[in-house]
Amino acid sequence: MTAPTAPRAAVERAPVLVDHAELHASLTGLFTGHGIPDARARLAADALCHGDLTGLDSHGVFNLARLYLPLLESGRCDPRAEPETLTDLGACAVVDARRALGLWAAAEAMDDAVARAGRHGVGLVSVRGATHFGCAGFHAVRAAHAGMIGVVASNCGGQRIARPPGGAVAMLGTNPLSVAAPALDGHPFLLDMSTTVAPTGRVRVAARRGTPVPAGWLEDAAGDPVTDPSAFDRGEAFLRWLGGTAEAGVHKGYGLGIAVELLAAVVSGAAVGPAPAALEGDGRPHGRDDGIGFFLLAIAPELLRPGADVAAATRSLFGALVDCPPVAGGEPVRYPGWREAELAAERRRHGIPLPPHLHAELTALGLLGGPGSPR
Repeated sequence: MTAPTAPRAAVERAPVLVDHAELHASLTGLFTGHGIPDARARLAADALCHGDLTGLDSHGVFNLARLYLPLLESGRCDPRAEPETLTDLGACAVVDARRALGLWAAAEAMDDAVARAGRHGVGLVSVRGATHFGCAGFHAVRAAHAGMIGVVASNCGGQRIARPPGGAVAMLGTNPLSVAAPALDGHPFLLDMSTTVAPTGRVRVAARRGTPVPAGWLEDAAGDPVTDPSAFDRGEAFLRWLGGTAEAGVHKGYGLGIAVELLAAVVSGAAVGPAPAALEGDGRPHGRDDGIGFFLLAIAPELLRPGADVAAATRSLFGALVDCPPVAGGEPVRYPGWREAELAAERRRHGIPLPPHLHAELTALGLLGGPGSPR
């Protein structure tokens, strides 16, 4: 007897596997075609693929046509920008990115911070005049790969998305924060989070898929939960801060959002979200993510503690965590970054699954072959 075929809708929803190396090469070619120098184009492709490799699909190639190509094509991003160091104090520096593509500019700035930490024990590079940099974790983990602790924060420049708790006007961005460090072999610690409950990209991915979001992600003007993700881009819903409600600790997410604004924007001189201009308009999300600020910190514990076996202490810390017994019937205990490392290794071997609509979008850009047969 012939096996029953899958329903047509299910077949259409099945992801298309794309070879990572092919996708990376195609993205590199696309960026160089827009005038970005070869090495920086490869670095930008690294940063963009990181989201898809690690399961952060809202920050991967989903954003190519929605965010990065419009930045390049509109002139808001300068493909040949050369960042300028404005202040250099040895262990720390302030840099003007001059509208460079944040995907590579933030990575280069973190590499600079790592080099400074290698000389001084700590290295801080504060960047202004930047554009969107993709996953904060991609840049933070570069320090971990160098045997250091990395801290990355970014504001959203002049874009305001979230309201202060109890406030009627959107005044801050999603303000991501990431911390990375060496941990167990092949599995660095990597915390990568927005200070809102979810980033805008995850809301838009849900809207594109036609699936509701959890009740704690969005709220309407009165503060009531909203589960329709498309309400966000209609201006009918706001992102909530981590914690969500006063009872659950919304002040923690809100406070972290302000902390990121201080670190990323005030230190560097970037555009600040909570500015007088934020009070204009009807209170809904407004402004543009121009003039973004980055905070990139690298810490070299082995330089700060000469003779100490910091690597052993780190392995002990994370080893103890993964040795923690799970609850009855539960999954093994892991730490942030473990799942991402496992998923990235799997997807490098077997391919990156892309939703059919996204595969079609990339194919239309000349990046991939037809459905089911990636080049």
